Amino acid sequence: MRCVIARFPFDLTKSGVLDSMKGIKPEEVVGESVIIGRRTYPVKQVGQVITRQDRRDFSAGEVLRAMTKLGFTCRGLPQNTAPARALNPLQHASAMLGAPAAAA
Repeated sequence: MRCVIARFPFDLTKSGVLDSMKGIKPEEVVGESVIIGRRTYPVKQVGQVITRQDRRDFSAGEVLRAMTKLGFTCRGLPQNTAPARALNPLQHASAMLGAPAAAA
């Protein structure tokens, strides 16, 4: 498949990407990721390996689009969930009974 990453055309195949990533240790994933084989890689690491370009030269979106078209499973940014506020014993009991908690 022909795709453009950082204004350069690349002919990528699924088997070619698998071969390129073979033996590459995944870095810690903190953002978008691609599952290649049984490993989960950060998108920027995959882009750097397959294009041999600096990570600052391309966007994660470009690599995500290419990997998705090749059939790899891609994951976006994790949803920003607010931490659960700890309930006091009265609130916890009220929640279990399904009644509104009394103001403390």
